[in-house]
Amino acid sequence: MSVAYGIQLPVQSQSTLYAEGWEAGAGAGDLVEIARAADRAGFAYVACCDHVAVPRRLAAAMGTVWYDPVATLAHLAAVTTRTRLLSHVAIVGLRHPLLTAKQYATLDHLSGGRLILGVGAGHVAEEFAVLGADFRRRGAVLDECVDALRAALGPEEFPVHHGKVYDFEGLGQRPRPAQERVPVWIGGSSPAAVRRAALKGDGWLPQGDPRDRLPGLIAGLRRTRAAAGVEAPLTVGAITEPLYVGRPAWDVGRRTLSGSPEALAESLRAYPAMGVDQIQVRFRCRSRTELTDQMAAFAADVAPDL
Repeated sequence: MSVAYGIQLPVQSQSTLYAEGWEAGAGAGDLVEIARAADRAGFAYVACCDHVAVPRRLAAAMGTVWYDPVATLAHLAAVTTRTRLLSHVAIVGLRHPLLTAKQYATLDHLSGGRLILGVGAGHVAEEFAVLGADFRRRGAVLDECVDALRAALGPEEFPVHHGKVYDFEGLGQRPRPAQERVPVWIGGSSPAAVRRAALKGDGWLPQGDPRDRLPGLIAGLRRTRAAAGVEAPLTVGAITEPLYVGRPAWDVGRRTLSGSPEALAESLRAYPAMGVDQIQVRFRCRSRTELTDQMAAFAADVAPDL
């Protein structure tokens, strides 16, 4: 069983949990070169996160650098030709579904049908409050948002949705997405998120769960989907440990998988063996050049053996 591989872009979000030191001084030109490297190397997607505003109490850990995903992915769409464009994840409950649909339909149209819409519930209460969104009901709102976005990103120029939170019809939006059906991937590993992915998603994006938890989550996901009679294919994802292709001459951290391409491939084959369809990889690096070199080495020497 083969497995696709994608990458969460550096620079565009700079949480202290994962940002490398060089990213603080990086910018648009670096993102362009990394996206082009992903395009050349056969990465299935490049991904961008979503936060509108980070409260001071969380800024020390999360940082305040969070590029807008639509603007960023649209910029990168213009300099790539093949790699898909993933929001990982868009907090769609912060915005009216017609606004979200307008933005992402335009992105899909301009990119020639390369959008994957990843969505999640969000976790920052102050962000919801300042935008007038309901933080306590964010799960239920997200459930309805997915349904509303299915309609608003579908083929109809005048989409229809009648729900508890959102209600619209008779309002036209063009351009329509280039894809007949924009894939919607659901992010999160809570029981509610896994259930949402099973019932409503085209894909599931877990939040960095350790390997030993994934088989149980995947089994539960598939049981829930089967019990509901959902027969459509589901793209199951996973976020791997940090990677370094080769033997590093610097401290890459104890959690990082490093070594020969053969050793890395052997380790990473555990993911497709447990039913994962796509892995999201992140490389330890000290510069943009080291990152793009790592990406190229992974694509050339590791990926063929996955």
